[in-house]
Amino acid sequence: MQPSRRTFLKAGAATALINGIFGRGLLAQGTGSPKKMVFIFQRGGNDALNTVIPRGDSDYSTTNRPNIFIPDSAVTAAGTDLGNGFAQLHPAMAPMMPLYNAGQLAVIHRVGYPNLSRSHFDSQDYLEKGITGETAVPPKDGMLYRHLANTVDLSDPNNTFTAASISGSQLFALKGAKPFPNFNRISDFGFLGNTAERTKFLGQLPSAPGAGDGRGILGLYGQDPATAEEISALMHETGKALGTSVGTVASAAGSYTPENGAVYPPTDFGRKLEEAAILLKRTPARVVGVNIGGWDTHTNQGGATGSHATRLGYVAQGYQALSLDLAAQWDDIVVVTMTEFGRTSIQNGSGGTDHGEANVMFVAGGGVTGGAYNCDATSWEAGAIFGRRDRYLSRKTDFRAVFGEIFERHFGDDPALLDTIMPGYEFDKFDYPDEFNYLNLFV
Repeated sequence: MQPSRRTFLKAGAATALINGIFGRGLLAQGTGSPKKMVFIFQRGGNDALNTVIPRGDSDYSTTNRPNIFIPDSAVTAAGTDLGNGFAQLHPAMAPMMPLYNAGQLAVIHRVGYPNLSRSHFDSQDYLEKGITGETAVPPKDGMLYRHLANTVDLSDPNNTFTAASISGSQLFALKGAKPFPNFNRISDFGFLGNTAERTKFLGQLPSAPGAGDGRGILGLYGQDPATAEEISALMHETGKALGTSVGTVASAAGSYTPENGAVYPPTDFGRKLEEAAILLKRTPARVVGVNIGGWDTHTNQGGATGSHATRLGYVAQGYQALSLDLAAQWDDIVVVTMTEFGRTSIQNGSGGTDHGEANVMFVAGGGVTGGAYNCDATSWEAGAIFGRRDRYLSRKTDFRAVFGEIFERHFGDDPALLDTIMPGYEFDKFDYPDEFNYLNLFV
């Protein structure tokens, strides 16, 4: 039976893929490199000062944060002191401590970029594109996409699954001319029907171009384009890529038990991280991106407990689960967070914080040189908490320096590519050399 084109896709999951492919070529996939990344964007602007507490700075106080201040006793009870006599993790992030104590978690404080925008939309856009608001010609694609486009042959029709976003909307960091799959959950990405019907609909490629023994979607679009009378060459390549991509996801779906006792957060975010692990194990994906919202804590932020603490706990538990579940390939994995900005150093009148400046990044993996960066007695100068406009935490490291290390020392990219991946990198490195010094995050 020939597949019905009217019932081609399920719930729009693959529709976005096919819309993106028209006129823009095929998807990307495997490169032979074992190095991989899980990219977590904390949407809303995370409060850096309560995430990684600068206990050694007297400006971190009940005077400045009367209702959201985290007492040292809460940290002691949770065991989240970072051991340098200055920095502490939020008590809710205790699940991260085994990674930190194993030297596989880098806690990077005071991350930002020049003339940081406190607009959610603008700052998220800049970060995901790897630029600042001063970039002369802003690119139309994302930073992680450009990394892959410059290191993977995206024109290869066999490459259909180098990266994916597990999100209601694709992370801009992975957007580009040759789109990668995006779906809110693995089960959403496929065809209608039960397992047997979907398998039949997908079918298989012909044994050779034009052989006539293919079946289903793959059989239809696996014909020799020259002999495919009903479809154009573009439609032929589109359908072939779509079929291959859906087939890849279908092969990854099914029963799954996380390894080594890993327990993901009991939330949609936790489910997405678990599915990210599935893709990294069962498909050729090398970059998987997810979002976690709820960081715009203008009201009732809480201190050691509360809404902010709850979300920090989810992130920490997610890191712990990924490290256990992906233990077999942990040496080749990097898990990285970012957020558009930090929060104000003084609590506002609603028990929360407003849009600020410098923030915190976490980088973890078997090849990471763990530790607390930019948050010890030697690197944290007096007045830093109010170092920007007497209101915001000042930055010490540009976020592009962190990603520069990841691209160069984790993925093995040529350093000459960094200005292509992150336009304006070399210019700003010249203007702000101290902020672009590598932190030596990798062994």
